[in-house]
Amino acid sequence: MPTIAIPYFSGTGTTKLVAEAIAAGSGGTLMPILGSQIIDGRFKDADFLGKLDAADAIIFGAATYMGGPAAQFKAFADATGERWFGRKWSGKLAAGFTSSGSPSGDKSITLQYFVTLAMQHGMLWLGQDIIAQQNTGTPYDQALNRLGSHTGLMAQMDGKPGMVSAADLATAKAFGERIKAFTAKR
Repeated sequence: MPTIAIPYFSGTGTTKLVAEAIAAGSGGTLMPILGSQIIDGRFKDADFLGKLDAADAIIFGAATYMGGPAAQFKAFADATGERWFGRKWSGKLAAGFTSSGSPSGDKSITLQYFVTLAMQHGMLWLGQDIIAQQNTGTPYDQALNRLGSHTGLMAQMDGKPGMVSAADLATAKAFGERIKAFTAKR
């Protein structure tokens, strides 16, 4: 059975909720990036990275802070250099997700960072295929892929940290199901 790993950083709990919804759809393993794994500014956790080496698909996730991925995620990404050099993730399926407090929040930049990280590793990127259903009579705030992202999954904090709209969580679960289906075909 194919394995899916979901390394992510969540500062307020919002991105964690999205990761959990993706895991519910994909059957993937949640792998939170923790502050305790970052020592003197560098991510250090060989077991964590080894689990990613063994996965068939990796779904990257982080909150968008100040127009890009959270620094904790960047520290993790920088630590993958040895894997890049050895081409350990080449050919693996990759996808990504992010959240922020506003509908845009420059989340597209975070997703583009994930795409670049995956391409550096020689991975195969899988985007979102749900067309924003804003013209179907469904209220905008309840529509799947209401934020209209196709590069990956975008979610928005709903009111306060640690809350995400039901529509974004439903979209996240569907995104996980898509990744699971493509991973099973490989």
